[in-house]
Amino acid sequence: MTPRRPVHQRTTLRCSAFLDLALTFTVLALPALAQGPAMKPDWTPWQFLLGEWIGEGDGKDPGQGAGRFSFSFDLQEQILVRKNHVEFPPAANRPASVHDDLLIIFGQAGVATRAHYYDNEGHVILYDAAAWRDSAATFLSDRSPSTPRFRLSYTSAGRDTVAIAFEIAPPGQPDRFVSYLKGRAHRLVR
Repeated sequence: MTPRRPVHQRTTLRCSAFLDLALTFTVLALPALAQGPAMKPDWTPWQFLLGEWIGEGDGKDPGQGAGRFSFSFDLQEQILVRKNHVEFPPAANRPASVHDDLLIIFGQAGVATRAHYYDNEGHVILYDAAAWRDSAATFLSDRSPSTPRFRLSYTSAGRDTVAIAFEIAPPGQPDRFVSYLKGRAHRLVR
């Protein structure tokens, strides 16, 4: 039979273990605390996209959907979020369908702006993002030798109107973009 330690020794060991654990967590948290709050990205060039938008298509022509999207800030203006919803009517060999996607744009002062795209079909696209004050924004997907490359562009086309282009470059030819979709949208609410 193993002799038991006196109560004061067991308490001392427990306190020592607790202090060791607390010290470890404190040391691990110090870098995060030392960073302070992140500076907000400069969203000035992106202002022309803010608001709720409706596409020109009515969904009556083949391959054309009726859609709307919005650009709005979230997380206390740390990110810019685009939500997109398009309804496609049935066509000759295709039933009616809906496309929903989410684009999260983020960056920090002095760091390149990035965007992550997710949709209801399971696609995930990682983009470099750039905007020019009140005129244009472009999202260019990362290069990969075995997958297509994507470019999504918004260009100001007058007050409360943007032209939209989505282009695709084939695998192995990352700069040979071909137009896939083009359209225009009008701002409903700023």
